[in-house]
Amino acid sequence: MTNDHAFTAQDLKGTHLEPTFAGALSFMRRKYSRDLAGVDVAVSGFPMDTAVTNRPGARFGPRAIRAASTNNAWNRPYGAAFEPFDRLSVVDYGDCQWDHGRPETIPAAIEAHADKILASGAALLSLGGDHFISYPLLKAHAKRHGPLSLIHFDAHSDTWDDSQGAGRVDHGTMFYHAAKEGLVDPRRSVQVGLRTHNDDHLGFNVLDAFWVHENGSAKTAAEIRRIVGDHGAYLTFDIDCLDPSFAPGTGTPVPGGLSSAQAIAIFKGLAGIRFVGMDVVEVAPAYDVSEITALAAAHLAHEWLALFAVGRQSRG
Repeated sequence: MTNDHAFTAQDLKGTHLEPTFAGALSFMRRKYSRDLAGVDVAVSGFPMDTAVTNRPGARFGPRAIRAASTNNAWNRPYGAAFEPFDRLSVVDYGDCQWDHGRPETIPAAIEAHADKILASGAALLSLGGDHFISYPLLKAHAKRHGPLSLIHFDAHSDTWDDSQGAGRVDHGTMFYHAAKEGLVDPRRSVQVGLRTHNDDHLGFNVLDAFWVHENGSAKTAAEIRRIVGDHGAYLTFDIDCLDPSFAPGTGTPVPGGLSSAQAIAIFKGLAGIRFVGMDVVEVAPAYDVSEITALAAAHLAHEWLALFAVGRQSRG
């Protein structure tokens, strides 16, 4: 019996058992590696929180998500017919690096980091970090896949007008730029769980938190599938989509959000969508309680890997 599979694993597939309370931390106990040969999904952290407008601390999100993921690493997502790691070769690629003293260089560093991973043919599962990271990540994905459907879970639209702020680094305007630059197609994109006002959604379809509560998870998932169709989709999950009772450890919490159970049920209803990538962002562990926010993020990332495996299998 061996442990510390983050370093000792010989096979990139399969589930390795070791104590949840000990051992080297990687996402879901996957092997740390910068070798992308034969890799289906690379997991990478983007520890940035300089774009926040309220409480900082999401730079520690990737570390917290990795630690919380040990709770799930021993078993497949409940209700899944298979363990995604039996079908996917997944590595923890470590974190993106940049010069913190030159913040203006960070967006390009994130994009270049993603470019390198995607050029190998691997998909990218990104751990934030604040939500700004989605913008350079979308740039990299759109270069490879063309304009994308954005499936965006959040309390906020992040499409506020930034027409006078070229080059600004702000976690509330990324999807304004993504839409204006053609990185995403708003008509085939959907924002889920919103509960803050924005008078201009730039053509994005919106299923706000009240719509989800009234119509339920199954209908929400069906509507997302209808909007996206067979278009390539990128999923971004701001953890503040969840109600603060389920995700207190975040920078901009808003009451009235989704429960963890609702979010998981919606994810399970998205099987068959042609996903190309995902990020989960805005976990700020300094404000967390018993790691419940980081645990929710880790669980949703695991659920997405199962969705990615299903979609990959259906495409042959």
